[in-house]
Amino acid sequence: MVVTILARDVSSRWMRSLGESLSATIGTATPVQPSGTTSTLLGDASRRCASRTRCISPLHGAEKDHLSFKTSRVRAPTARPPLITTPTYNKKPPPATSASCPTSSFPTTPSPAFTATSRSIVTMAAATSFWDFTTKDKKGAEKPLSEYKGKVVLVVNTASKCGFTPQFAGLEKLYKDITAAHPDDFVILGFPTSQFASQEGSNDDIQEFCQVNYGVTFPILGKTEVNGDKPEPVWEWLKNEQAGVLGIKRVKWNFEKFLIGRDGKVKGRWASTTKPEALEKQIKEQLAVPKKE
Repeated sequence: MVVTILARDVSSRWMRSLGESLSATIGTATPVQPSGTTSTLLGDASRRCASRTRCISPLHGAEKDHLSFKTSRVRAPTARPPLITTPTYNKKPPPATSASCPTSSFPTTPSPAFTATSRSIVTMAAATSFWDFTTKDKKGAEKPLSEYKGKVVLVVNTASKCGFTPQFAGLEKLYKDITAAHPDDFVILGFPTSQFASQEGSNDDIQEFCQVNYGVTFPILGKTEVNGDKPEPVWEWLKNEQAGVLGIKRVKWNFEKFLIGRDGKVKGRWASTTKPEALEKQIKEQLAVPKKE
């Protein structure tokens, strides 16, 4: 009897401790009440198992809900910013189109001034004789000096209002005397210039002055420049071919004279003070050189 009571007491305590432990762990279990019989103990144990099963299932649902909540709180991945690439400079630019580079802005035909300048530069670089140049006539039209190829030519820079202007008379006489004996072999070319005290007017004024005052019949060409930054190419060539007194290339004044032989080379140069008639001998010497066919 005493043993039975002690066993029942121990069982009651053990079951009570087990129920409290399950309640603390699960949170919803009902404490086990002691009963007076072994069948009660078995029934209590069966109920505890069922209760435990019922308590765990809600917990699993809560865990699932909690996981679902955490999943819903996860941020969606944001879009990555575009990569910034460094431009490459070794690539060739795209070909220009008519829209980006209109042809009207870049004329293919050069202007007359550019054409004349470029032609003068090329002619100066490639010239080998007097015949390679082109100048301007009294009307401003181009005049190739090759028209006089094979002739002996006396080149003079003239002026209408100069102390040496009376030399027009001596030049005209020299021209007539030599052409009388050599009608197609000699010519004097006058190149008017205003670079010395601005002693020339317009081309028409120059022609009228020479004809009215001195009866000039040899060709007087258009106004030109013989010195400065942009001299007439033929004059630049003349000065380089034959320097003046003391090796000075610059033309010092009006009525300097250059003699061109039949081969187009410079044969002599004389200062303004040299009178035209003093050159007759040198001219005839060049005329004695046979023409080259």
